[in-house]
Amino acid sequence: MKKIALAAALSVAASSAFAGGVVEPRMDPEVVKASTSSSGGVLVPLLLLVVVAAAVAS
Repeated sequence: MKKIALAAALSVAASSAFAGGVVEPRMDPEVVKASTSSSGGVLVPLLLLVVVAAAVAS
């Protein structure tokens, strides 16, 4: 009878260790920075230069 009680106690203790099961790890999505065109950085100063040149010429 003691062996049956011991086996029952050990089986209950062992089953609680695996109660959660295996869970797949979740990875956070990688944030990707949107690329911008390089012409936007050149276009504004060129337009400003044209406006200043037109103001000086008049």
